[in-house]
Amino acid sequence: MFLLYEYDIFWAFLIISSAIPILAFLISGVLAPIRKGPEKLSSYESGIEPMGDAWLQFRIRYYMFALVFVVFDVETVFLYPWAMSFDVLGVPVFIEAFIFVLILIVGLVYAWRKGALEWS
Repeated sequence: MFLLYEYDIFWAFLIISSAIPILAFLISGVLAPIRKGPEKLSSYESGIEPMGDAWLQFRIRYYMFALVFVVFDVETVFLYPWAMSFDVLGVPVFIEAFIFVLILIVGLVYAWRKGALEWS
């Protein structure tokens, strides 16, 4: 039989953790002074008078490099629990992890050949 009362702590934590940021935004919206002026609407550059336009275009290489980093960073998050319980899980899970790493290596080789990792 499925008992919902076992999840009371979870629901209380979920409600409280959702209510705190909502209340913080509501309170700051009510108490914050609203003053608009030229200084408030200008872009901030470390206390120096802004020069030029605030909208700059970044090269797509930065985003591609960051995306490849995030993919392999998430890979370590998935492989860490597997490595900690390797002796319990056995050979089938080792084969699955090997296939997972192989797919990521194929993706890395593809990104490398496409030039996503070249900085120049």
